[in-house]
Amino acid sequence: MFRMSGKDVRVVELFAGVGGFRCGLERASPRFKTIWANQWEPGSSKQHAFQCYVSHYGESKDHVNEDIAVAKERVPEHDLLVGGFPCQDYSVARTKAEGIVGKKGVLWWSIDSIISKMRPPYILLENVDRLLRSPSTQRGRDFAIILRCLFNKGYMVEWRVINAAEYGEPQKRRRTFIFAYKKGTAMYDRSADKRFDDIVMKEGFFAKGFPVKGSTEEKFDIISIKKKKYPSLVDISNDFQGTFYNAGVMRNGEVYTRRCEPDHNGEQKTLGGVLSESVDEKYFVPDIEKWIYMKGKKREERTRRSDGGKYYYSEGSIPFPDRLDIPGRTMLTSEGKVNRSSHIIKNGDGFRILTPEECERLNGFDAGWTKDIPEPARYFTMGNALVVPLIERMGRVLDELL
Repeated sequence: MFRMSGKDVRVVELFAGVGGFRCGLERASPRFKTIWANQWEPGSSKQHAFQCYVSHYGESKDHVNEDIAVAKERVPEHDLLVGGFPCQDYSVARTKAEGIVGKKGVLWWSIDSIISKMRPPYILLENVDRLLRSPSTQRGRDFAIILRCLFNKGYMVEWRVINAAEYGEPQKRRRTFIFAYKKGTAMYDRSADKRFDDIVMKEGFFAKGFPVKGSTEEKFDIISIKKKKYPSLVDISNDFQGTFYNAGVMRNGEVYTRRCEPDHNGEQKTLGGVLSESVDEKYFVPDIEKWIYMKGKKREERTRRSDGGKYYYSEGSIPFPDRLDIPGRTMLTSEGKVNRSSHIIKNGDGFRILTPEECERLNGFDAGWTKDIPEPARYFTMGNALVVPLIERMGRVLDELL
């Protein structure tokens, strides 16, 4: 039986970025000790996120700047595996030798390989919210593959789509979080006989840190991913049908999923609350008409390059300027550029973009967290980053439960 009450929790951090998981866990408790971390930006000669990571956590043989497909062979034994990985095509196929192989280059299969080899007691992963309905041609297939991979290895799984703003944070950032615990752990034992709905709504990992209430749309479903229905991953890849809602649990191959709503009555932070008092003139916008056009609603006749034919391009409007009395919109990697998605705010008699320090505060990092890398990279890494206070909340729940 795996018990670790009061002991240090050895953490391995994959796709570490600028250290969002580590930062949040270490804020939550000194028990969390990151013993190995990997960050690699494919196709980039400048590894700015890793540079930022080591500026905070030091250069070490255990801080690895290498493709995880190679580095995975050096992952040490650990208690908690964490990481934020991209939403890709997780389809699988059968080889001529009747083995099953995942789509080449997909980062999930490196995670799956690490889990197969190391069997960590606990796993905490983050992905975009659309993971639950990916791909568009076969809704839910990719998430079903992930659940089946974890079921095959003896894990129970909880998940929740969390919008940071709905739990008081100053940014509307929705992400899917996945928490898995292995058979034989105390957490598995505590959940083995509980009602599915009680795990999701009251007693599970996410329910303790992020309270919920029943949705006005009382939607739920029971889905099987057992071998009786889908003999192999290939069968799930080819034939899966099902709907995953924003919360759920998988136990012994049976999946319960339901729609729920956040139940938060605390402080609500706003975009205005992260703003600096004094800002350099370089962040002010000289050509405001260009921004008004970019942000505005459009229906324009355009010409196709391929054949000269005419078509209409349409897009809706984006708030201009961004309101300061509510949470900011989701930051993208293009934040800070002359781009329709960048925040732009009224500042005195003028308009300006957000500064890198304000972007850091939107994600809950300390201002100046990325100061050692070039400014474009500061915006880019914040567009990719976690909302740290969410991880801190999860860390406090883990500290209590482990």
